[in-house]
Amino acid sequence: MDRISALRNVERALAMYEAGDVTLPELEQEVRGVLRSYATEYGEGSAWLARGDERVDGLVVVATSRSAARERAAAAVDDPVTVEVESLEEPGDGDGTAGPG
Repeated sequence: MDRISALRNVERALAMYEAGDVTLPELEQEVRGVLRSYATEYGEGSAWLARGDERVDGLVVVATSRSAARERAAAAVDDPVTVEVESLEEPGDGDGTAGPG
C-alpha cells in the first residue's frame, strides 16, 4: 500500500463516519488497519503486539522477527523491562511464545 492509497482509505473511512455509516470504534479499527498495512509494507516487517510491563503493554511495533520486536518494544521505555510479543499477522500465534527468535 503506497501513501496515496493509505490516505484515500483513511479519507473513505472518515467519510463513512461523517455519514453515520460506522461508529467511532469501527472508524478507529479501520484507520488502525490502514496504518498497520502501510507501516508493515513500508517498513518491511510484521506488526507485533507487546505484552508485559504496563509501560509497553498494548504497544504495537513493526519488526522483522520476534526478538527484534521484543527489543524495539523494550526500547520504548528508559528502564529495562521484560516484554513478550505476539504477531498480529500470523493466525494462531497469540501465545507470545511460538516460533524462533
